[in-house]
Amino acid sequence: MAVFSKGLAFGALLATLTAIPAYATETIKAVVIDGYPARALWVKEFSEFFIPEVDKKLAETGNYKMDWQESYGGSIVKPKGVLEGVKLGLGDIGIVTTIFHSSKLPSQAISAVTPFVAADSRAVAKAVDEIAKEFPTMQKEFEKQNQVYLATGVVLDTYQVFSTAPITSPKDMEGAKVAGAGMNLRYLEGIDGAAGVRGGLTDFYNMLQTGLVDKAMLWPEAAKTFKIAEVAPHMLSVDLGAVNSKTVTVNADFWKKLPDEVKDALQEVAVMYRDHVAGLAMDRAAASREAFVAAGGTITEASAEDRAAWAAAMPNIAAEWAANLDAKGEPGTEMLQAYLSKLEAAGYTGVRDWTAE
Repeated sequence: MAVFSKGLAFGALLATLTAIPAYATETIKAVVIDGYPARALWVKEFSEFFIPEVDKKLAETGNYKMDWQESYGGSIVKPKGVLEGVKLGLGDIGIVTTIFHSSKLPSQAISAVTPFVAADSRAVAKAVDEIAKEFPTMQKEFEKQNQVYLATGVVLDTYQVFSTAPITSPKDMEGAKVAGAGMNLRYLEGIDGAAGVRGGLTDFYNMLQTGLVDKAMLWPEAAKTFKIAEVAPHMLSVDLGAVNSKTVTVNADFWKKLPDEVKDALQEVAVMYRDHVAGLAMDRAAASREAFVAAGGTITEASAEDRAAWAAAMPNIAAEWAANLDAKGEPGTEMLQAYLSKLEAAGYTGVRDWTAE
């Protein structure tokens, strides 16, 4: 009888041990912020691609699970406030629109200062991100903002010009008020009397509708998403180029507390997200142009001569950009040459050599 009781007790012990998991999954809360609405391409894909991919990677071991708390559309920060919001810890992870911060993140302008080179978001995203990881400059800029750089994003296939009145060449921009964001306003310095008016993507519709501006520089997918055809039904397809404008960053204090496995997952998926969003931007480019026309818009293709003339009329903003970084002890000239070489290797050569003085 005693032997039988011991056997029962041993069996019960085994059952209890079997029922206890070998480990307990740790849950990590992460607040994700962007000031743009959830319908914006990069925000939508952060929710529908980035987050599920991180979850999938962490599920492979089951050691960690993320408790994602997403806040978009201005509930925590406005579009221009993401950099500061992540710096202060209002968000743990943010999608920073870098074109708003040329003084704090000057090296992020590398694709913006080289227009008329590549209208391919995939090539530009890859080249910029490689530059960020081969040269310490970009990462150091984010470190000063209490952030860790994960990856660069390119959400636009190429800037075009949208107009309230018919437009057939860059000459039709002479004397016009043109909405833009960041460095692309300097493209207008090559056009007689054109005046740049700074604004954000979410402002352009009202700026055009109210007559604050006559034209705007943005890309077809954004024009479709924000219904620009209703207020600016004329597009000049001039292919100013794809530009990196989004960078996924993590608050440095939050980053320090993360386990290595979670850090690895975030870094790996950030590169996947970079390529995924850039690919979507290219996939949707043609459809977005078709949607613009279907919504009542007209598209005019700029001639090769007009593109070359506009590029030649601009100041060499790339050389200026490189010289400014050089003066701060950063390898601006080297970065510019390396970046353009990467694009050339990918099959893209500009209508102007931006490395020439």
